[in-house]
This record gives sequence, structure tokens and C-alpha cells, in this order.
Amino acid sequence: MAVPKRKMSRSNTRHRRARWNAATPALVPITVDGVRHLVPQNLVKAYERGLLRPED
Repeated sequence: MAVPKRKMSRSNTRHRRARWNAATPALVPITVDGVRHLVPQNLVKAYERGLLRPED
């Protein structure tokens, strides 16, 4: 595990943390039981297999 050799200033720490923003997942249209839904791309297979049910 990487360990810093010096103390990082508070300003630099906060500036570094501020750059890490969560991005909204890309939504993909799929059809389940004849109804079109927008679901996250990484969950498409689960919806197609019936492991997840889309919320209306």
C-alpha cells in the first residue's frame, strides 16, 4: 500500500478530494414484458434474466 512520505497540506487534500465526483450511470433502454424501461448499463443482463424487476 502506498504511504505518503510527507504531510499533505489541508488545501491540497481538499482540492484532491473535490475532484472525485460520482458520475450518473448511463441508462440503456430495454423492454421487459412489452414495457420499455431505462436501466443502468451494468444491470441490463440481470433485468433480462429476471433477477431484478423494474420499478414502475
